[in-house]
Amino acid sequence: MNFHAIRAIYLFELARTWRTLLQSIATPVISTSLYFVVFGSAIGSRMADMGGVGYAAFIVPGLIMMMLLTESISNASFGIYMPRYSGTIYEVLSAPVSYLEIVIGYVGAAATKSIVLGLIILATARLFVDFQIAHPLVMLLFLVLTALTFSLFGFIIGIWANGWEKLQIVPSLIVMPLAFLGGSFYSIEMLPPLWQKITLLNPVVYLISGFRWSFFGESDVNVAVSLGMTLGFMLLCLLVIGRIFRTGYRLKN
Repeated sequence: MNFHAIRAIYLFELARTWRTLLQSIATPVISTSLYFVVFGSAIGSRMADMGGVGYAAFIVPGLIMMMLLTESISNASFGIYMPRYSGTIYEVLSAPVSYLEIVIGYVGAAATKSIVLGLIILATARLFVDFQIAHPLVMLLFLVLTALTFSLFGFIIGIWANGWEKLQIVPSLIVMPLAFLGGSFYSIEMLPPLWQKITLLNPVVYLISGFRWSFFGESDVNVAVSLGMTLGFMLLCLLVIGRIFRTGYRLKN
């Protein structure tokens, strides 16, 4: 394992965060804080409790998870797309670096940025909402697994995209709607029985439900199922990336 190569890619990607601090950190924190102000303070005071949890506290895990999904995809897709766009990817591919080391470097940096951002937003949420975390270790587990999984997914999107507009298609038109419909702002138990079954086809439901369980000990889906779905999607992403490097899809042509 070439740890020097992994470290070089990892630190280079992290350095881009500090060069674009306003866009990488400040913008997501401010936009998520606005959700806390509008939905937590303004609307939450008029909403009934959700399973014994105040509405303002109830939406905290959903908002963090929604941000985590979009930022993980954005960080990873942009990180691998830029070398393809500028042509420097060929220097990386021709270097004595394995495909595994390339993935660890790029995905590890993207996941690290998302995890740090998630923790910052979690701390920011305490300024607006009073809540407790019932299972902090499980919360960290879901935070790390989700960041890694969707950074892998973003890595795939960054290789698939052949234009700047395609980098935004999946996050904007697919992931964001799924996050809104996945229980970020409500419990799926509030839906009619038919729609509850349909909603269970949404993979984001399992992520948000498991993450919310770590906060309040209550969830719409069994936490073991949530964890299994997350690991399953991670494995699928790893298989796709392995196939991409074996065939050289949009990397060697």
